[in-house]
Amino acid sequence: MTGKDVRQLQEARAAIPPGTRINVTYLANEDLQMRVAAARAVRDCGFVPVPHVSARRLQSAHELQTFLDALQQVGASNDVFVVGGDPPTPAGPYADSLAVIRSGLLQQHDVRHVGVSGYPEGHPDITDPVLWQAIESKAAALREQGLAGNVITQFGFDVDPVFTWLEAVRSRGIDLPVRIGVPGPAGIRRLLSYAKRFGVGTSAGIAKKYGFSITNLVGTAGPDTFIRALAERYAPERHGDLGLHFYTFGGLKATSEWIDDFPGARQ
Repeated sequence: MTGKDVRQLQEARAAIPPGTRINVTYLANEDLQMRVAAARAVRDCGFVPVPHVSARRLQSAHELQTFLDALQQVGASNDVFVVGGDPPTPAGPYADSLAVIRSGLLQQHDVRHVGVSGYPEGHPDITDPVLWQAIESKAAALREQGLAGNVITQFGFDVDPVFTWLEAVRSRGIDLPVRIGVPGPAGIRRLLSYAKRFGVGTSAGIAKKYGFSITNLVGTAGPDTFIRALAERYAPERHGDLGLHFYTFGGLKATSEWIDDFPGARQ
């Protein structure tokens, strides 16, 4: 959710199981007050707030400390998700999420669990060797600092690159739990727009496997086929701790209700 989605969260509350982890984004057009208010609303609704920290948007260590202080004051600092962020040039001292993890400021504000990013289909602006070095370094830094963590991946429409990437992750000795990004039900045009922005593959063949056509943008698509394909091929001994992370492109309520109605969702 974003800082603007507090009302949506309250409307969706009945459809979301207590204790669900809900990420709160770090958008350039939202300020500290909005981000902290959203994290507090998540906590007040009985869920686990996971505020994002966007490394390259931070102008100083003081700004990071102020943000973490504010989260700590509302009881929303135990879990964070640290990401590099969109700006190509850092606004301050943090060139990437690893720099934030290594700063030591997280533990000083009761952070105990840190989420980091994974990219099964690569990143449009970062080479694969750099991505692999980054995730290996972040996993090592979390271990060294005694922080629990997980990896949340970009969303996608095809399970093939997901499993190829996941097996490569495990072969590198990275044993963090992985949450595979899944787009919640949304309009096809919107899904394709987000996919283009984040470099996610959307060929006609991939779209067909997922359950929609890129030549017919009318209607809504859900991740039914994708989730079933993940479940069929998932082998705990090879893939480790695996779960799902829903991107609520169609809204919190629509996504929560879809999950609630999905056969076997509670299992």
